Order: sequence, then C-alpha cells, then structure tokens
Amino acid sequence: VQLQAFGGGLVQAGGSLTLSCAASGRTCSSCHMAWFRQVSGKEREFVAAIASPFSGSGETTYYADVGKGRFTITRDNAKNTLFLLMSDLNPEDTAVYYCAATDSDRVPRSPKKYHYWGQGTLVTVSS
Repeated sequence: VQLQAFGGGLVQAGGSLTLSCAASGRTCSSCHMAWFRQVSGKEREFVAAIASPFSGSGETTYYADVGKGRFTITRDNAKNTLFLLMSDLNPEDTAVYYCAATDSDRVPRSPKKYHYWGQGTLVTVSS
C-alpha cells in the first residue's frame, strides 16, 4: 500500500484546513487508517483514526484530546482516500502531518502499530 498525503500549507490561527491521503497499490479498504503529526525533535503524535468499514463496529472514529471538537477524520473507500478536516487551528497545531494505515485487528494509537505511511505534509499555523 502506498500512501500520499497532501493539502498542508500556511493558515492563520482560527482558520481551517483539510488534509487528504490517497492510497494506491493494494486496496486498503480493510485497513484502519489514521493521522499522526510530528514536530521536529519530538515524537510522532497520534491525532485521529478511523476503523475499517469492515470492522465489527464500522467506521468508528477515535481522536486525541488535541483534536476533539476541532478535527474530523473521514474516509472515502470508493476513492481510497482519507481526510482530516481541521478547524479552529492554532500555532500549536503546526507540524508535519502523516497518514498511516494498518492491518491490525484493532485500531491502534501507537505509530509502531502502523505498517504503511505517507510522506507527510507540513501544516503551519501563524498567530
């Protein structure tokens, strides 16, 4: 599975941005998918995840506290695309955002549990 993230850019505090992640190669409709972010010098941080539509609970979503109420993760399985809608952005959201996918049975929050990664897209929020 190859993942390609895009949609990052410069946005003012309080603004919104939508990230996309296109999957190619092997179909990943059975994968759980997630977004992580990383600031230079810090560990990669879980942002949000969405379960496979074929999981027992359907496309259940999971969020880190930093994104609750502001971020929404969705997926379009027909187009093999993952999205992260971000609103009310603040400078602390500045990071490189990565999309990831996993064949794990459960939806993990640890980056170590994800098998496939996109190249990252930079989001910069100015104050």
